[in-house]
Amino acid sequence: MKILSEHAAFGGTQRFHQHDSTEIGLPMRFALFTPPEPKALLVYLAGLTCTEETFTMKAGAQAVAAELGLALLMPDTSPRGAGVPGESESWDFGVGAGFYLDATREPWAKHWRMESWLMKELLPLVQRETGLERAGIFGHSMGGHGALTLALRHPGRFASLSAFAPICAPMQCPWGQKAFTGYLGEDRSAWAAHDASELMRQQAGVPYPGGILIDQGLNDKFLAEQLHPEAFEAACAAVGQPLTLRRQADYDHGYYFIASFVDDHLRHHAGQLLP
Repeated sequence: MKILSEHAAFGGTQRFHQHDSTEIGLPMRFALFTPPEPKALLVYLAGLTCTEETFTMKAGAQAVAAELGLALLMPDTSPRGAGVPGESESWDFGVGAGFYLDATREPWAKHWRMESWLMKELLPLVQRETGLERAGIFGHSMGGHGALTLALRHPGRFASLSAFAPICAPMQCPWGQKAFTGYLGEDRSAWAAHDASELMRQQAGVPYPGGILIDQGLNDKFLAEQLHPEAFEAACAAVGQPLTLRRQADYDHGYYFIASFVDDHLRHHAGQLLP
């Protein structure tokens, strides 16, 4: 955990780190905010075109996190510098976006192992370093997809869950279809294993009895074609999973939206993470 920079913030410490990831096979970066009295860990997954700096610098989460005793882990969104031909990030998920899964198709399979990096490497590393075993997860857009799917794919690893404008049914939207085809191939059963709505429908019980919180802006230009919160809402209703889906008039897809409601999400997580 090489420290790239360190800053005092709200009585705690905001650090930016880099480490040599064995799962990704490349250096990976992440940000970690440690409050004055840390009690639990909250993981935030950012969206396409974002880095470990985006939420850290734009959301304004540290003040309330410090008040509540929540450490914040903010990983980068994608591998960098793999040298794959055409590697880039683009709004149409052409190539490069991590999508919080392990790719199985070449040329992506070697380095695009975001799920394994997060679940097998980074989260255990940070939990060891901080001593914070109890964790929650949330995210935005592609990162909202990641938060929902990782929480459902790894039962018991997270005690709380929320999202901002998540990609709720990637099998039904152009972003998800392009990412899944590129990283997983044409087998739709492999796609279903990374689709939050499909995963929720498969639940034998209620995975988050304390409730899931989702905020969705109604002025979000991606809402109708890409996000499909109604699909996740229906899946939760089918299995009895409590869901608070707040449809926020006038708000778009960006960080003014996130900054407006991030305090609610932090308190949602604290209510389930802290005694």
